[in-house]
Amino acid sequence: MAYRFFNDDPVDGSADLPDLLGYERYAGHAVRLLEDVREQSESGVLALIGPWGSGKSSVLKMVLHRLGRAEPVSWSVAELNPWLYSDLDSLTAALFSEIRAALPKGDRWSVAREKVRDFGISISPLGKVGGLFGLDVSEVVKDVADRIGGDTSASAAKESAAAALREADRAVLVVMDDLDRLTPDELLLVFKLVRLVGNLPNVYYLISFDERTLLDVLSRSDLVGGSEHRASEFLEKIVQVRLDLPAFRERDAIRLLDGCLDTLLETHRLSLTKAEVQRFGLAYVRYLQDRLLTPRAIKRLFGQAAASLGTLAGEVDLVDFLLVTFIRTSEPGVYRLLGRYRAEFTGSGTSLFAHQRRQRDELAELWRTRLEKAGVAPDHVDGVLGLLASLFPRLANQLGGGLSGEPPQARRGIGSGDYFDRYVVFGVPDDDLPEAVLTAALAQVEAATPGVEADELWLRFQDDTHRIARRIQQRLQTDGRLPSRQLLIQMAERFASLTAGKELIVSPEFTAIFLAQNLFRTLAASERVEVLDLMAASPAGAALAGVVLRNTTQPSDTEPAFAQESDEWFATARTAVLTRLEQHLTPAGGQPADELEDLDTSLLWRWNSLDAAGARRWVRQRLDDGTWDLLTLLNKLLPPPRVPWATIDTDNLEALDNLVDRTEVYALCDRTEIPEDDESAPAQLLRAIGRTRTADAPQTGHPVSNTT
Repeated sequence: MAYRFFNDDPVDGSADLPDLLGYERYAGHAVRLLEDVREQSESGVLALIGPWGSGKSSVLKMVLHRLGRAEPVSWSVAELNPWLYSDLDSLTAALFSEIRAALPKGDRWSVAREKVRDFGISISPLGKVGGLFGLDVSEVVKDVADRIGGDTSASAAKESAAAALREADRAVLVVMDDLDRLTPDELLLVFKLVRLVGNLPNVYYLISFDERTLLDVLSRSDLVGGSEHRASEFLEKIVQVRLDLPAFRERDAIRLLDGCLDTLLETHRLSLTKAEVQRFGLAYVRYLQDRLLTPRAIKRLFGQAAASLGTLAGEVDLVDFLLVTFIRTSEPGVYRLLGRYRAEFTGSGTSLFAHQRRQRDELAELWRTRLEKAGVAPDHVDGVLGLLASLFPRLANQLGGGLSGEPPQARRGIGSGDYFDRYVVFGVPDDDLPEAVLTAALAQVEAATPGVEADELWLRFQDDTHRIARRIQQRLQTDGRLPSRQLLIQMAERFASLTAGKELIVSPEFTAIFLAQNLFRTLAASERVEVLDLMAASPAGAALAGVVLRNTTQPSDTEPAFAQESDEWFATARTAVLTRLEQHLTPAGGQPADELEDLDTSLLWRWNSLDAAGARRWVRQRLDDGTWDLLTLLNKLLPPPRVPWATIDTDNLEALDNLVDRTEVYALCDRTEIPEDDESAPAQLLRAIGRTRTADAPQTGHPVSNTT
């Protein structure tokens, strides 16, 4: 059945408000106990006791429903809300007004109604009596004046009311709910009224409260003076019979939790995988079970989740979303910490190095202190810290613990910097790409049809390369199928126009290369040559195609090389890419070296990585015919040195050996005089090269590892 998250009304067992926790049975027990008390005592006070949200109001409603439908009718009910009245006089007048109104209207009970009214008048200010009893105050004054000379004292009025109520033989049950919401003074007023003033025959009281809260309220009163023990003793004097609400059993909690979860899933047309169900179940047992101790607490969690899920359905990990919702509703101070320590939680930016020298125990103590300052109760600190570790694997790695499962990036979890903001802004931010848009964009790319979604994808790819590349990479890992051919061709066209900044030290170009090589490896062998040739149609695309092709022959630390240079497709592809590289470099080869652009030198290095001998001949030709000057070329090919620490070393020069003979470079250094005060780029370059010179003559023609 569907649960109503936003309806906090007491249940009564009806079809609209069903009894899901078996409270109807307990209500029957309470009614039988009322009858027993009535048989043995003229008056009495019974207390329905249970934590906030445990269902006390529901049980009260069921008790009243049972009394109302009993045959023959033996109880009248007066419901009094004490926190509507701010002083004893108003509360007293209200009590007797409700008792009088509860008595039947027939002649048999007319005397009892009159005597109850008289008793109320005798002990209440006339103005308040008039309003509550519906009387004309002037008539009340006249009535009181007419009685002067007789016994009109409050005690006499009470005796008359008591005799009339005893004669009427109709039990009146005065119900007062939520006494724990009163202030200390208001609570003492209620108890004074019940035990001293309202102690009348056939008048019984059924009050309800959370005992822990009530004792705390009493402890703050002058009467009790801060002693919880004295508060408990005082309460025992007021309450004759305790009706402790049955414990919220684990079985009941699980059933309610499952029902609420099913309703949330059905409402938002979602589902959970077996792994997600297990992860939520483990999180519940470890971190939530001891906090969700009442039906209201569980419904409140899912109600808040339902209220804020909205457009996030399908955009976030639902398990993470529920856990974050729990933090937001139960530990708002910790929720505020999420934004403050976002970088630490997700491992973004310079926070990657934060606390790296701290010991695990030291880090745990740091976080416990943060949580305590955020208002977490001492008994809950370790549980909340464990919950945070389950959401943020980086924190779990530092502290230990957490929940196993997919990494946050794979499941759109809050622990990923790419998805974190979705959990705290209750929607997909404007600078983010919704999952549905990404899905539509990939479909348009595959079909080679234009669309606003595809346009948005490529715009984001240029401006937010790292995040979009990770999103596509994740789709590749989870779906196993993407339009790799079309994506590679489109990426090559835009490789020169990436405007995203670096993430730490990683450039957007490096990120694009990493994605491209993974996409390339999903292509069929029959597609590879054509795709690389199409990628290399533009100069920037040729640079991308060159590094992707070269990297297929490079093994990693964990995997062998994807291809061998002897593979037939590789040889054909290399020829195609080299042809494109030479075409794109031809204009630059006819201009002076100082006019070489960064893209030109990048293409030259790509050529060098695929065909060192061919690239060397091409460069040699331009040096020999005087088109290029060696020193100027070196300034373009080598990274600029930083004084006093040069970035040019033997590794750089070994890479350069494939293009220019190093002995020629050293000869250039020998014949070039560099004034000590010359800080120009060429001078700095020659000094840096000189510092790398060794006694042994270098070998030439060494293979060079790819540079990006």
